[in-house]
Amino acid sequence: MEKFEGYIFTALCSTNFLISCLLFSRVTREQREPYMDEIFHVPQAHKYCHGKFNEWDPMITTLPGLYLVSVGVIKPVVWLAGLTGQVVCSTAMLRFINLLFNCGNLYLLYLLICKLHQREKTRTTSRRVLSALSLSSFPVLYFFNFLYYTDAGSTFFILFTYLMTLYGCHKASALLGVCSILFRQTNIIWVAFCAGTLVAAKMDEAWRVEHTKKRDEKSPPSQVPLSFSGAKKVVLFMLEFLTSPSHVKAVLLVAWPYAAVAVGFLVFVLLNDGIVVGDRTSHEACLNFPQVFYFFSFSLFFSLPVSLCYHRVLRFLQALKKQPIFFLLITGLCFLLVWKFTFVHKYLLADNRHFPFYVWKRLFQKHELVRFLLVPAYVFAGWNFLDFFKSRSLFWSLAFLACLLAATVPQKLLEFRYFIVPYLIYRLHMPLPSLPRLILEFLLYTLVNAATIYIFITKTFHWPDSTAAQRFMW
Repeated sequence: MEKFEGYIFTALCSTNFLISCLLFSRVTREQREPYMDEIFHVPQAHKYCHGKFNEWDPMITTLPGLYLVSVGVIKPVVWLAGLTGQVVCSTAMLRFINLLFNCGNLYLLYLLICKLHQREKTRTTSRRVLSALSLSSFPVLYFFNFLYYTDAGSTFFILFTYLMTLYGCHKASALLGVCSILFRQTNIIWVAFCAGTLVAAKMDEAWRVEHTKKRDEKSPPSQVPLSFSGAKKVVLFMLEFLTSPSHVKAVLLVAWPYAAVAVGFLVFVLLNDGIVVGDRTSHEACLNFPQVFYFFSFSLFFSLPVSLCYHRVLRFLQALKKQPIFFLLITGLCFLLVWKFTFVHKYLLADNRHFPFYVWKRLFQKHELVRFLLVPAYVFAGWNFLDFFKSRSLFWSLAFLACLLAATVPQKLLEFRYFIVPYLIYRLHMPLPSLPRLILEFLLYTLVNAATIYIFITKTFHWPDSTAAQRFMW
């Protein structure tokens, strides 16, 4: 990090932390008692604070990573400060842990941007810094910095895991991956992604060697023809690679720490008789393929300032004109998946405190044909999303898409929080946008954050059977 850039980034971190602390203070004053999922997390953290590690709330479905980190941070601070009474492990103190994770996420995002875009180091200081700031204020993630949820910590450890993978510190990466799984079991998918990037790199190397030997086209792997023959070629190559003892050995020599994590996770699943701990009735896996379409639409909205322009729309129209049969087949497949594989979770229809409730009620439930009318928008959103992977290798893109499908499709509940990690990985790998576009992105995120926090604080309502104030949130 250059000296001047270091000063700028340090000042930015300090300012970000100060503003977040002010917002944290306001949110905590307005909502002092545990809210939503906090009614499970906070009492469980209290048990850990009092050393009752063998007591567990059966309604909690994640592993105790958040509570262990909270106790590990709070207990030394309480001892050093000589604090006693109710302030110890209070709701406010527990929530403050996530503000610390927010600072960590900002720093990790900056380091990831520097690593991923190190070829663009000249005259990009302001763009790197502003990209990190913008992504750390990503609305769905930023909001949960003020509540005692697992999202900030889960994201922190996944970003840290990926950073260590990029630097080749695979043992440290695997250990951090275990920490991320302790926050949310589905993070095993993103640990697998980190391992998948290593496999993809080996495949890229083998692909280039094979093409050089055959004196075939010397284009990079991402330039495989978009056709049946091209897909067949890639599938056959992958099967040959994965069944080759020498290639498998070369991969395992590098990726064995991740394999050890995978084996450990498999043992956990077998002993636990599933991924979910606690209440399993509300977290049943299904093949909810439209979740991918929701994610593409979500990504299109939040990347709008940095991804969309007139020329991109024009390129999409040209692609439609050039390959009409391909897009017709894709559209037909999307219609089929929406028709046969749309699942609606009971919480989505019942809990009017979440924004997805209103998205579903005011859009999808307007008419039964709405979900089909949105298919062309899904196709464009998907094309826009995938178009940015043209700069990545084919095998890296396949690894990411496989993990994206694994992270979204089995989820029955439409929950925007599940989109945080895949969106951040997608956005981190986009070419560094221009400064005006980054400013627009940051303004969009700031406006959304301001609106959601304002609504959460001021727009309370009451249920007929409860005196407690209810609030709107992600």
